[in-house]
Amino acid sequence: MWWKCLERLFSTVGCHPTRCNEFEENGDPEAYLKSLSDLAADNKDKVVAIGEMGLDYDRLQFCPKDVQKKYFEMQLSLCSNLKLPMFLHCRNASEDFVRILRKHKDTLTAGVVHSFDGNPEEANSILQMGLYIGINGCSLKTEENLFSVTTIPSDRLMIETDCPWCEIRPTHASAKDIITNFPSVKKEKWQPDKMVKGRNEPCTIVQILEILARIRDEEEEYLCNQIYKNTMKVFFPHEL
Repeated sequence: MWWKCLERLFSTVGCHPTRCNEFEENGDPEAYLKSLSDLAADNKDKVVAIGEMGLDYDRLQFCPKDVQKKYFEMQLSLCSNLKLPMFLHCRNASEDFVRILRKHKDTLTAGVVHSFDGNPEEANSILQMGLYIGINGCSLKTEENLFSVTTIPSDRLMIETDCPWCEIRPTHASAKDIITNFPSVKKEKWQPDKMVKGRNEPCTIVQILEILARIRDEEEEYLCNQIYKNTMKVFFPHEL
């Protein structure tokens, strides 16, 4: 039954960097933060992390840097208070992002920097803080991206789709390494056994695994099992 699927769905709670103006628009930033805390605390069986939070300097038209940094730091307090891991976002802001996390290193919980598209040096800075790195289609656009991904230890990798965005497009350097393809149709002609054209969907996560296995020269089954263990360790440690 469909409701059985709900047992396997989980959530995060947080404010995306491009939406951090909401803290001040609310009129009481502390109250806004408390509302996030209460939401997470009242739904412990479903909320598995705080986020997505972080910095995004590619879209400053939505929220300026100073506001993003202020409320990124404020949200970090929720992780230690609620003993929840971090679900992190970083776009073109690596220096400030790492500086803020290092500033709070003594209280940091486990976490993953999702949709990583940085260079090996940036990956190493993340790894040095004990964090994990999440890979999706946006992480695999260029040959430089592919090289960066090969430098990440398998015991620090996670995979994701970030659907309905971040699909692997034919122009991406990684497209040639896809094995599994899914038929798609325009949304007006939707069918249960086909994807909606132009919309990324959860099933495409297998493509991320296929690409990583090929560019890293690792067995898919090994990599899949390792990524599963990583995910469980961060988000469901009580089930290990």
